[in-house]
Amino acid sequence: MLSSDIMVDTRFHRFAGSSTIGDILATLGRSELLPPNGLQALPISGAADLDLATPSDIALAAHTDYIEPLKATLAGAVVVLPALVEHLPPNTAAIITDKPHHLFADILDLLYPDSTRSVLASTRNDLGAPVFERDVSIGSNVVVGAGVEIGRGTVVGANTVIGAGVTIGRNCIIASNCTIDCSHIGNEVVIHSGVRIGTEGFGWLDFGRSNRKVPQLGRVLIQDQVEIGANSTIDRGALGDTMIGQGSKIDNLVQIGHNCRIGRNCLIAAMSGLSGTTTLEDGVLLGGGVGTSGHLTVGAGSVVHGRAAVTKDWPPGSKLAGAPAQDIRDFWRELATTRKLAKGDKRG
Repeated sequence: MLSSDIMVDTRFHRFAGSSTIGDILATLGRSELLPPNGLQALPISGAADLDLATPSDIALAAHTDYIEPLKATLAGAVVVLPALVEHLPPNTAAIITDKPHHLFADILDLLYPDSTRSVLASTRNDLGAPVFERDVSIGSNVVVGAGVEIGRGTVVGANTVIGAGVTIGRNCIIASNCTIDCSHIGNEVVIHSGVRIGTEGFGWLDFGRSNRKVPQLGRVLIQDQVEIGANSTIDRGALGDTMIGQGSKIDNLVQIGHNCRIGRNCLIAAMSGLSGTTTLEDGVLLGGGVGTSGHLTVGAGSVVHGRAAVTKDWPPGSKLAGAPAQDIRDFWRELATTRKLAKGDKRG
């Protein structure tokens, strides 16, 4: 099973180098936010989510949903809302601001410059040449970036582009005209024509005004025996990973947003769209055209019928239909009642 214990993977996103909190804030012109008690000299060597951060990482706490991981974080520094400061561990530096998302995005752009995040990273000279095991078959006009690793027996179809640092396991089939970036792919994975994996997630700040882009510094992790249908798109995580569990099958024209977690042996039918940070636990079935609003979990073994719109968490074994999605028995009951009302009382 592929691990997700790394946050920003420098195979894909170059790190500008360690710096102190004081230097970072001074460079951004935000020295008024310096934490007290000498913590401004704390060295920062990366960025991570609260639950995975180390004492040399900087993390973000921008919502009350962050309270529990904030209490337990090992992060050296946290960009935090004023209302959440009381939940910080005693030895963690607080960078307090009313707009933590904006400041954190500025810090990410400084630590992982946009100029080093080219889709192909064609200028990378630190990853070495691609490595192929035996019996790898590469079609015509395939582009393979620096540091790519491809396992024994894998087939790559014509005109496919594999970005720098990508790893692909053994006995995979990558069809023609695919694009794979910022991804680690397991064994016996089938990727049909026109699939895009590791594309930038749809993350924005200051909605409808400046539409400032949030850096997308995560990866896509695809476990063994996954199949992905033609022209589907899987976005990489914003900071963590988008994950597809072992044995899951994804139909054509499906959109998987950033930081989604798809469990093992799930089935997702065509034209479905999962907004960012949707979690499908093991064995979830989605009918055609299902949509989710993101930041929610659908429990293991649930069935979501076609065209449903999932807007909240649902427990394991749920059977859902409708927009917004509801228990299918309530859906049919409401539909029957509506039909009776539409027909009216014909008596007399």
